[in-house]
Amino acid sequence: MSISDWTKGSDGIAYQVCGQCKAVWYFERRFCPACGTDHPATLQASGRGVIHALTLVARAPTEELRTHAPYLIVLVDAEEGFRLMAHGDPALQIGDRVFARFTQLAGHKIPYFDKV
Repeated sequence: MSISDWTKGSDGIAYQVCGQCKAVWYFERRFCPACGTDHPATLQASGRGVIHALTLVARAPTEELRTHAPYLIVLVDAEEGFRLMAHGDPALQIGDRVFARFTQLAGHKIPYFDKV
């Protein structure tokens, strides 16, 4: 089975799980950050989760992002057990159930969360 991952140009979110201690994390690593075991499993995330925190960015940090401001940055607790930061619909609130889609922002593909 092929794993889709937006960081590699496809529409999907990949995460990793340790076969030894069962730790779950988002950023790709060659070893488990909890116990150090190498060769973690890379799995496909569903794209579903719950908004944990959010912030509306009014003063964008770069010129290319200023044209998109204001925009919402969200922390999403994925149903698989990891947390990720992404962009989201400005109407989202903490506790909303969400689903990821993928869009272009300032020339880059990014995950963007909408309310379920």
